[in-house]
Amino acid sequence: MGKYAGMTKERSMLDTAISEHAGHFVDPYNVETLDVLGPVVQFLTPPRDDEPCVMRGTIPPGVVVPLHSHADSETFIQMAGEIEGLSQSPEGFVWVAIRPGDIFHVPGGAKHAFRNLSTGPAVMIIVSTSTIGRFVREIGKPITGESRHSDPPSADAMQHFLKTAAAYGYWNATPEENASVGLSPTPR
Repeated sequence: MGKYAGMTKERSMLDTAISEHAGHFVDPYNVETLDVLGPVVQFLTPPRDDEPCVMRGTIPPGVVVPLHSHADSETFIQMAGEIEGLSQSPEGFVWVAIRPGDIFHVPGGAKHAFRNLSTGPAVMIIVSTSTIGRFVREIGKPITGESRHSDPPSADAMQHFLKTAAAYGYWNATPEENASVGLSPTPR
C-alpha cells in the first residue's frame, strides 16, 4: 500500500466503505496499470459511461508518444520530471517544455505529441474522457507488481494499436510526418 499504510483511522474506515456513490481516497499504488507501447498509464478513476477519466501517465526517458489527434480533449498536469509537448501554431509545429506544475491542454482534434529527452521519467496526471480511457485499456498490456515491459512494441502490437485507433476514429501520423517534427517513427 506504499504511503497509504499509515493513514488515519477515519481515512481507513472510509476506504473500507467505498462505493461508486461515495467520496473516497484512491490508492495510486493499487490501481489498474498498463504499458501503452512504452508509456505507463494508471487509471486513477475508471473509464465509465460519460464520466471524466483521470489517469497518471509516466513516460520513461527516451520514449515518445507519436503525433496523433482525436476528437476528445485531454489536459495534462505535469507532476514530476520534464517532457516536451508538440503544439501547432500558425507558423507550424513547435515543441514546448512542460515542467512540474505546468498544465498542457489539448483541445479535441488538435494534433499533438510528447517526447522525453531527459534522463528521468516524466509523470503527469491526465484528465480526459471515458472514451480515451477505454482506448488506452484496449491497447495497453497489464503491468502487475514491479514488472515493466522494456522491449520495443512488436509489429503485432503496433498493428493492434493502429487498427484500434482507426476503429475509434483517431488520426496517427505517418513515420515521415513524425520524422518531420523530430520524432523517431516508432514509440521507442
